[in-house]
Amino acid sequence: MDHFLYRDGILHAEDVPVPDIAAAVGSPFYVYSTATLTRHFKLFDEGLDGVPHLVCYAMKANSNQAVLKVLEQLGAGVDVVSGGEYARAKAAGFSGDRIVFSGVGKTREEMRQVLEGGVRQINLESEPEMRLLSEVAASMGVTVPVTVRVNPDVDAKTHEKIATGKKENKFGIPIARAREVYAEVAALPGLDVVGIDVHIGSQLTDLQPFRDAYNLVVSLTEQLRAEGHDIRRLDLGGGLGIPYERSNAAPPLPTDYCEMVKEVVGPTGCEVEIEPGRLIAGNAGILVSGVIFVKSGEGRDFLILDSAMNDLIRPAMYGSHHDIVPVKEPVAGVEYAPYDIVGPICESGDTFAKQRQMPPVAPGDLVAFRSAGAYGAVMSSEYNTRPLIPEVLVHEDQFAVIRPRPSFDEIIARDKVPAWL
Repeated sequence: MDHFLYRDGILHAEDVPVPDIAAAVGSPFYVYSTATLTRHFKLFDEGLDGVPHLVCYAMKANSNQAVLKVLEQLGAGVDVVSGGEYARAKAAGFSGDRIVFSGVGKTREEMRQVLEGGVRQINLESEPEMRLLSEVAASMGVTVPVTVRVNPDVDAKTHEKIATGKKENKFGIPIARAREVYAEVAALPGLDVVGIDVHIGSQLTDLQPFRDAYNLVVSLTEQLRAEGHDIRRLDLGGGLGIPYERSNAAPPLPTDYCEMVKEVVGPTGCEVEIEPGRLIAGNAGILVSGVIFVKSGEGRDFLILDSAMNDLIRPAMYGSHHDIVPVKEPVAGVEYAPYDIVGPICESGDTFAKQRQMPPVAPGDLVAFRSAGAYGAVMSSEYNTRPLIPEVLVHEDQFAVIRPRPSFDEIIARDKVPAWL
């Protein structure tokens, strides 16, 4: 469920007509719903009632300060994967004891940064990383809570570019080697082994791969405890998918996922951490674009929009689907026709959809890409010197620009010409 609905024939973001935002900021732009962010976080948080837990929002999905602040005020934790994300989390008000630091390539500087600023735990991905962290922590005279990320070699049955739990993926250590790795990390100075970390991929639409991975983690928990390790926290990652295509069967609900977690992991008595990102932010945002031209080609027609692959890279990068709807509700019985929906960038890959059935639209009309709140603005660029587009947050009948569109002068001024030119 989201809060982008038609009212009186016009798409609204909560209680704000989308054309009102377009009139204020121009198109294209992203708009996020506070109510949807709140609802989706609470589905996880309340779904895990009965077990000690922390819902750590995976901020790589959408790291705008306003979005983070909404979740911080709800009591969320946050999962970060870089020094920059850590700085963003701290700026949004997250205390160190609510920040989990993940990622496969943590640098010495990033380790020092989070040890100085405070961190709930660091999820270790490799043996070289754990040795480096031990060295850094010991040099600072501190002890840091850590988990080791295990790779369970479970097929998440998702897109190959967002699968993370198979043996050929770069993430974690093979679960078959976990016992020897835990023995080494427990002996290193400056590290306090508190648990196990696992994450098998993103946009999962079936609970069985989760169940398979978590059963392996429960078994490993028992083995490690028998060997003297105080395993008291299980970081189960994120990855639950969202319904990008409304016409398809919906993925499992967060409540179903939480019930499965409690059934499989609850008997361990461990504190549970989960790291949803897409499911909290994905359907909480839309991308609104204007139609520049309706172009007739040979054998197909094109809708040319003012948004492009630099604004929303997912279709070009993953072949991903987003439902695209007119902001003005089509009248009942109107005839639909197939269009290739494209942007203005000089790349054939700048295509959002091919032969998508659409009602009649005209230059100047607005369309909305649904489910664009995750991996949208956060992955955007200024390719073709196209300014990063505005982000807007709505709350009931109010809206505010939470990232403005930069001017061409501001973009160009960031370049520095050397003195010899």
